[in-house]
Amino acid sequence: MMGPRQEAQSALFYDFSLENHVPQDHLLRSIDRFVDLTGIRSHLALFYSHTGRPSIDPELLIRMLIVGYTCGIRSERRLCEEVHLNLAYRWFCRLDLTDAVPDHSSFSKNRHGRFRQSDLLRHLFETVVARCIQEGLVSGQRLAVDASLIEADANKQNSTPKEDWDAQSIDPADAPRAVREYLEVLDDEAFGAASEVEPKFTSHSDPASQWTAARKGPAFFSYSDNYLIDTDRGVILDVEGTRSIRQAEVGSTRTMLDRVKDKFDIDPDWLIADTAYGSGPMLGWLVDRKIDPYIPVIDKAGRPDGTWTRIDFEWDADNDQYICPEGHALKQFRRNYSDPNRGPTGKGVTKYRALKLTCQSCPSKARCCPNADFRSITREEHEDARQTARDLAKTDQYEIAMKLRKKVEMLFAHLKRILGLNRLRLRGPNGANDEFLLAATAQNLRKLAKIFPAPQKPQAA
Repeated sequence: MMGPRQEAQSALFYDFSLENHVPQDHLLRSIDRFVDLTGIRSHLALFYSHTGRPSIDPELLIRMLIVGYTCGIRSERRLCEEVHLNLAYRWFCRLDLTDAVPDHSSFSKNRHGRFRQSDLLRHLFETVVARCIQEGLVSGQRLAVDASLIEADANKQNSTPKEDWDAQSIDPADAPRAVREYLEVLDDEAFGAASEVEPKFTSHSDPASQWTAARKGPAFFSYSDNYLIDTDRGVILDVEGTRSIRQAEVGSTRTMLDRVKDKFDIDPDWLIADTAYGSGPMLGWLVDRKIDPYIPVIDKAGRPDGTWTRIDFEWDADNDQYICPEGHALKQFRRNYSDPNRGPTGKGVTKYRALKLTCQSCPSKARCCPNADFRSITREEHEDARQTARDLAKTDQYEIAMKLRKKVEMLFAHLKRILGLNRLRLRGPNGANDEFLLAATAQNLRKLAKIFPAPQKPQAA
């Protein structure tokens, strides 16, 4: 028999509980156990006035942002709609059925104001990292670093070629927020001071973004999202936004390592990275800090004619000389440039050379220097550190390190495919860092929720 037509009828009273309508295995239930926002009010206290109309609860705004970045809701306007309709989102945000959801404009006002002034989003990220350490997910022994390009909210149609762009002619008083932020970071080693090379195009809407064709496809404006992770469980220990060039990305590694040392007293035994981080100064910095660099070395010592390379010569540190395969010494016959900018190649290298008479009578001259009267070798300032990295590359641990490095690449894949952070919504260096911090916070919270899910309560009979 066909049942009666179902018609909605208003009731005078409702006996309704959000707690009972959120599934026990819902992702937000597990995340909620690790969200500690008790210190937010004290952190923001100095940035609120003691008079006037009460503001929107900052904890509510942060919880809504966590929902957005955890569940891949990129638009704040849509986030407000989803929180208004979704019972689980309301439960997580501590909103009852009759409570009003804040307007989307509230996020912009607070983000550009007190949230950014107080560095609240970094405080939130570091609070979650501290919880990961407390739960035993971080050993701090083996860290990995990498960077990924995130497209900026800018396009070529609204850009200027480098010969037509003059930062000195910009009036900060009349400039948009993203342009003012660009002027503020011109001397920052993560942005303007990272390289003297100017980009081919500069965006009018977001001039701090980098015009790049690093993906071997159509060029675009982007920022680099830099992650420093612990390879035990893939927990993100630090995050930094920079220009999308190698110098800025490598420089951010030093910044992040110093920051985790100061904040969490983490001083790793290993640092794992790809070849982009294998420059001499970077390897020297790591070796000086007693960190083993499991990093492929950037080495251009190879010779296309098949003759002996620098690797074939043995370094004799005690006598400050190289020994060729035939047993002859290559010594310094020229001054040792103490000023790195005055060396023969401008890189602070030292040149070692053999005697002309020795090379002319050597039976292996055709394999060593067939087109020169004598053989010479240059030695870079950080050659000892480079050799340390080469020696580590021959160990069994190196194979393990290269497998562990994939964990940071997996985090970037998760960031783009699951959380939807393929293109930034916010402009300027501060906007990029805000999005990177919130996304990394969401990834760490999802990691905690996956490893320690909420306990399942037995259903009532």
